[in-house]
Amino acid sequence: MLATRCCIAGGGPAGMMLGYLLARAGVDVVVLEKHADFLRDFRGDTVHPSTLALLQELGLLEDFLRLPHQRLSHFDGYFGSERVRIAELSGLQPEFAFVALMPQWDFLQFLAEKSRAFPSFHLLMNSQVSELLRDGGRVVGVRAESPHGTLEVRAELTVGCDGRSSTVRRLAGLTPRNLGAPIDVLWFRIKREPDDFDDTLAHVGAGRVLVTLNRGDYYQCAYVIAKGASERVKARGLEAFRSDVASLATLRPHVAELTSWDEVKLLSVTVDRLETWSAAGVLCIGDAAHAMSPIGGVGINLAIQDAAASANLLTDALLRGCPTDAELARVQARRAFPTRLTQAIQIQAHERLLKPALLGGERGSEPPLLMKLATRSSALRRLLGRVIGMGVRPEHASARALTTPVAGARPPSPAP
Repeated sequence: MLATRCCIAGGGPAGMMLGYLLARAGVDVVVLEKHADFLRDFRGDTVHPSTLALLQELGLLEDFLRLPHQRLSHFDGYFGSERVRIAELSGLQPEFAFVALMPQWDFLQFLAEKSRAFPSFHLLMNSQVSELLRDGGRVVGVRAESPHGTLEVRAELTVGCDGRSSTVRRLAGLTPRNLGAPIDVLWFRIKREPDDFDDTLAHVGAGRVLVTLNRGDYYQCAYVIAKGASERVKARGLEAFRSDVASLATLRPHVAELTSWDEVKLLSVTVDRLETWSAAGVLCIGDAAHAMSPIGGVGINLAIQDAAASANLLTDALLRGCPTDAELARVQARRAFPTRLTQAIQIQAHERLLKPALLGGERGSEPPLLMKLATRSSALRRLLGRVIGMGVRPEHASARALTTPVAGARPPSPAP
């Protein structure tokens, strides 16, 4: 049996960032990650300025940017044959006026390595929560299955960071409200040539939508389909799918390299959120509290903002002992508005952009009014860039985190 102040289920962005921040503040923390490593494909790879700003405050940004990555400083889209500049990040501080495109496993490994500098941080891989431990009506830890058998972790607080199908959420009896999503996404890769400088994100044609992310030697591609339509797409055959993709983007020379449906992965899009994020002794954040649409690539960044808010609000309580129900509820009170507003924007994008594009034929390839206005106004493009890049109510590192020395880190920067 292990005893700790905080047990975190899930080693994704929310779990690893929360573990880092708590350990840096001196809170003993155990992170349980159900997989043996972080190497899983088709996860959120877009690290937004809000996250980069937090890393800068913590003195970690310079080391982070030494990792291989690509930078995206503006958002362009093709609507039919018309290229539209939707938003740009030039209005932000130059140090983080871009989205860093990086495999999520590299980001998580980076956080794990930085966290290991603190003796109060413990990461257990290949360990999956199977049961919540209770004392009366309060959660007091978890039972997990590991390569060494069943493990009990006793904790003053258990945090579910285990994704949109969260085990912690289910066992705690916290039920999400499904807000609906009219789309799914097919993920795949297409080779990218070194001299290919096309950084267009969205390609919208008659009944088709494709998103391409420059990942150096390949494009990470997201082909948007109507909810539940994956079998219909496959029934038309791989050649028809390749033809649809090639008709949207400058990928024709390499689309033929898609030789099997095994290379195309389905992401079933869900938009939901918990009405209540916490119960006695347990809290859910990140995707466990609110599943986001892939629109804008904001999910990973909202999860990290949740982690920062949780650390800011709960560190003192954890250092004292057991956070009260009221202290746990403060996390939701802080993060509910950004979550609701971001999801509302995504739902509007589903209804006003993606559904018309998928169902409207040639008319669906017309850029929406807001995007037409953005092409004529640099101020509007910068405003949209700030909303996309920094999100709603970005979080900052606490004074305690900023005054904690970190081996190998640059001196922390003041909050922007």
